[in-house]
Amino acid sequence: MGSTIARAAWGLHLRSVTLHLEEFAMAAEKKHEAGHARESLKAKNVTADEAKFIEEHQGLSKTTKRAKWVHSPKEHEDHPGQSLATRSHEVIRHWAKEREAVPATIEGTEHGNRPGVLQFNFPGFDKPGGKRLQEIDWDQWFRSFDDRQLVFLFQEHRTDGRQSNFFQMDNPNREGE
Repeated sequence: MGSTIARAAWGLHLRSVTLHLEEFAMAAEKKHEAGHARESLKAKNVTADEAKFIEEHQGLSKTTKRAKWVHSPKEHEDHPGQSLATRSHEVIRHWAKEREAVPATIEGTEHGNRPGVLQFNFPGFDKPGGKRLQEIDWDQWFRSFDDRQLVFLFQEHRTDGRQSNFFQMDNPNREGE
């Protein structure tokens, strides 16, 4: 009878060790996944909602995942030439206003009533690739921006310190890089 009890106790001990090993393995896997998520998200100044948005939209560019995210016109680059990202209408309007840029779309890229390629018309600059820009109002521009869940990538200044007109739309629904 003593050996039966000993075998039963040994069996319970083995099951307990197995459960602890399984819990350890699960915890290690979660830690690895969290570390991997942090590695892929090197963006600065991101809110919890933005971090979730970036993680849920793997099609976003590496630049978006590394950029400094800006939420207010009072936030600025850390250094000239830094890539900035935002989904804030206020930040985008402010950036465009500083450059006297007007919201526009490239003619012929429309999708039904929705503007196609979103652009800005900068006074005194040639149109991109000789394409004709059609100016649109901010409501149309932002409706398309929001419906397509775009991210506005931009620079405030070039690396030489001069004001930059660089911007790009990042579409999370395109295929990844």
